Amino acid sequence: DVYKRQGINAEYGGQSLEMITLTLILVLLFSIANSNPCDIYASGGTPCACAHSSVRALFSAYNGYLYQVQRRTDRAIKNIGLLSTGGHANATEQDEFCRGTSCDITVIYDQTGHGNDLTVGTPGGANSRGNTPADAAAEAITIRRNKVYSVYIKPGEGYFHDGSRSGIATGTEPEGIYMVTSGTHYNGGCCFDYGNAEADRRDNGAAHMDAIYFGSACAGCPNSGPWVQADLENGLFSGGSRQWNPNQRAFPDRFVTAISKNDGIKTFALKGGNAQTGGLFTLYDGPLPEGYTPMKKEGGIILGTGGDDSSWSAGTFYEGAMVRGYPSDATENAVHENIVAAGYGL
Repeated sequence: DVYKRQGINAEYGGQSLEMITLTLILVLLFSIANSNPCDIYASGGTPCACAHSSVRALFSAYNGYLYQVQRRTDRAIKNIGLLSTGGHANATEQDEFCRGTSCDITVIYDQTGHGNDLTVGTPGGANSRGNTPADAAAEAITIRRNKVYSVYIKPGEGYFHDGSRSGIATGTEPEGIYMVTSGTHYNGGCCFDYGNAEADRRDNGAAHMDAIYFGSACAGCPNSGPWVQADLENGLFSGGSRQWNPNQRAFPDRFVTAISKNDGIKTFALKGGNAQTGGLFTLYDGPLPEGYTPMKKEGGIILGTGGDDSSWSAGTFYEGAMVRGYPSDATENAVHENIVAAGYGL
């Protein structure tokens, strides 16, 4: 450069350009390493509209509650928080509060501050009784060797929130979704979903949903999977039509990253991966199915049920978020890398 051509040692504050460059790289790497999924989505221009987890913070600066448990004996409640800011759930709080009795998960708090807390599902068109809560101690796992509890959903259990007025995509607005689930606890019942559904808990027709489905239900699939598919209402889609997508693959892994995105007008994509190792597999990236353009998203948030509260599914939920906009592949890859680095284990 001009300094070297003139025989000048370029320094800023006593540091060479090489040292400054190295420092900036290290700062960037440190920032990435200390980001959580919603930090990564925000840096990609697609901020989280809701963020839910029973195992860890999804923002590096989050220091609020993750979920609420209720004792079955005296109906007392307790909010379960974190061991540290941006860290993992404090399972000891739950163990101490629930000692000698059983507890249920009654609320899964939204970490974005938008108020999209998931509560026990209200009645819907397919289930006039509504849902029951998940057993708070049904499954314990570890995050970096710290004990935490999952949301272990059995048929009849599920959660819902009407997020149509609190930032969740509606109409043709683009949206991305991810969740971490398990390839060892699932069934073929309708429908273990996480994502966007009808706000009135009724089947309002094609394109009124935009949710990730995980389980063995399928049309024409070669085996029981389980599969990452899109529930767009009145149809589970492995790809761009009702025909089985040959690019699909089963995810029987103990922990699974499931991802979808939908631009609301013409395109959607599905991805999946082992949440403990490796990268993401693109299962589909192309046009929306016939009859599903444009989308008619309603902004309801479901976990463990179908849009009309069909409640015959089983599945496990560890963490997930719904984001505004259409995330880039690079953003989704970084989110999956963060999940792998989180250290899911038994």
